[in-house]
Amino acid sequence: MNNKKNSGKSLLNFLTPFLVLALLSSCKAPIPIIDPRPDIELTWAEAEVALPPFRSGEDVLLANLEDKAVKDRLASLPRQAALPVILYAHGCTGIGSGPFFKILARAGYVVIAPDSMARRYRPLQCDPKTQTGGYNRFVYDFRLTEISFALDRLKRLSWVDQHKVFLIGVSEGGVAAALYRGDEFRARVIAQWTCTGAPLVEGIFAPLDEPVLSIVRDADPWYDKSRTRNQRGDCGAFMRGRTNSRSIVLKGGDHNILGERENVRTILEFLDQAGE
Repeated sequence: MNNKKNSGKSLLNFLTPFLVLALLSSCKAPIPIIDPRPDIELTWAEAEVALPPFRSGEDVLLANLEDKAVKDRLASLPRQAALPVILYAHGCTGIGSGPFFKILARAGYVVIAPDSMARRYRPLQCDPKTQTGGYNRFVYDFRLTEISFALDRLKRLSWVDQHKVFLIGVSEGGVAAALYRGDEFRARVIAQWTCTGAPLVEGIFAPLDEPVLSIVRDADPWYDKSRTRNQRGDCGAFMRGRTNSRSIVLKGGDHNILGERENVRTILEFLDQAGE
């Protein structure tokens, strides 16, 4: 008797997943069990966006790129609208820069931050607990591809001012901002990165006539000699011959530079001047 009950339970357990699939397939809008889109498309689809107010009474909108609220606000734009866009490359643990995005949006910029962590396979290149990095170096290639893919998507959007597309990269994203070789950007900001270290990550590869602003602290713990090899320094060593470019080295032992108003003001002034 017990064997019959057990066999019945086993059969039910076996059939349950198939019953669930049958129910899902009968719905008008079936839920995809596996998103069929390539990883690189997911980074764009899951991008975080900050939109400036377009009408009186509106506030900055911070949402996902595919949210209805974003689509509705963009749909309210005049046909001939051309907005400056900041492509934001986040750090090694994810986006998390909402307050910074809102400040940029209030200044009139659209901010789009592709989500590298939306990839199905996305190991960390860093260890936040020990403040060390370089564990999965192929991630740097991921980040460069994400920038290139985002630019391709931006070119398809009628409301983007293609002559005023800027790049801001922070920490791991700062590495990508420094290494990206394309000439699509009006200017770029490299934050929380030194541009020094192994040949894989060293240097600035922006065109010489593209303005570059770099900001880092002189005692950033992530680049301490006890944790890295030859990464203590700043991007100023690679600024020679670059027009309207500047390397700022701040005092202090904190990694984050976006939490201070003066630094944000400096970034905005740089972007505004580069966009003139």
